[in-house]
Amino acid sequence: MGLTKTEIFTDEQNKLALMLKAMAHPARIAILQSIIQANACICGDLVHELGLAQATISQHLRELKNAGLIKGTIEGVSVCYCISPENWKLLEKHFASFMGAYKGSMCC
Repeated sequence: MGLTKTEIFTDEQNKLALMLKAMAHPARIAILQSIIQANACICGDLVHELGLAQATISQHLRELKNAGLIKGTIEGVSVCYCISPENWKLLEKHFASFMGAYKGSMCC
């Protein structure tokens, strides 16, 4: 069997794509902004803050967690989420490198 498409790209390219894909939804951006603004773990406050259903919030949180952008801890019956500092720094580094690679050339 041949290579999967992701295997032909570098680990950095795959990780950056995974994180950016997870961020490519306005609700997920809003969730990340809420967590960052709170500067603490968020436990269930997002439903009231964003006006979305709990199931919808949970699905978006799962996508962000699977991409490594946030991490969750269980506190009683709820799960609290916060930014994953290691992966956030990695995203910042890779995205800055990606965006900084373009130096503004005249091609067309």
